[in-house]
Formats: sequence, C-alpha cells, structure tokens
Amino acid sequence: MDPLGSEIRAELSRFGPQAGMAELVERWPAIVGESIARNAWPARISKDGTVQVHTADSVWSFELGHRAAEIAARLGVPRVRFAPGPLPEPDPAVSATPIIASPEDEERARAIALSIEDEKLRKHVQKAVSLGLARGRDNRTI
Repeated sequence: MDPLGSEIRAELSRFGPQAGMAELVERWPAIVGESIARNAWPARISKDGTVQVHTADSVWSFELGHRAAEIAARLGVPRVRFAPGPLPEPDPAVSATPIIASPEDEERARAIALSIEDEKLRKHVQKAVSLGLARGRDNRTI
C-alpha cells in the first residue's frame, strides 16, 4: 500500500493556502511552546500566506507581534499577524504539566534569596524564584 499523504496534500492545495491549516495547527504547540499555545492559536491563512493568529488579549498580541518574524521563520510562512480573538477551549482531559525545578534552579534561587533575613520570607522567595527559573526554561521553545 502506498501512503496517501502526498496525494491528499496535492488535492487540498486546490483550495489555496488554507489547505495547510491542519498541518499548521498540528505543529503550532511544538513550534511556539505550551505557554504561548494556551494564549495564541492560528485562526486562518490569508491568500498571501500570512498566518492570522488569535490571542487571549491585546497584551499577548502586542508581545507576540515583536516576535512575529521569528515565529514566521519557524513556521515557514511569509508573515504572522496577531489579534485578539476566540481561542479553542482547553481539553479538560489534558492537565497542565507540573513545573519542577531542577537542582540548578534551586541552587540559583537559594543564592538569590540568601540576603533576605526573614527565614519564612526567604523560603517563599526561594521557592518562587526556583519555579520561575524552571518555568522560564520550559517556555523558551521559540
């Protein structure tokens, strides 16, 4: 049996750039990372190949607009435009992956919080910093 993928793509190409939407949606989370994918989602592909992306709000549109060229290059499209719009509902069966700080994150956090005299506050800051470092590491997909 021969795979049908190339034949199906050829047939769908009759419908213009929008035909690549399924593949784009499938690749989106891996290209931009989970955090961005939760707050921005491809909505359509314009005739000129520009990917129109809906965002959770104007802040996300503004921030991602600064990275549009980088994201477009990773997607292999000419341009990406961001605007607030409806996002797909999150899948309730898929829970968020817990953030786990590495020993290096915990050590850096310990060094950062070392100068805080209040022990209780120091421990809270240390935990927040270590999780922030771990989260920052996970969101650097782009």
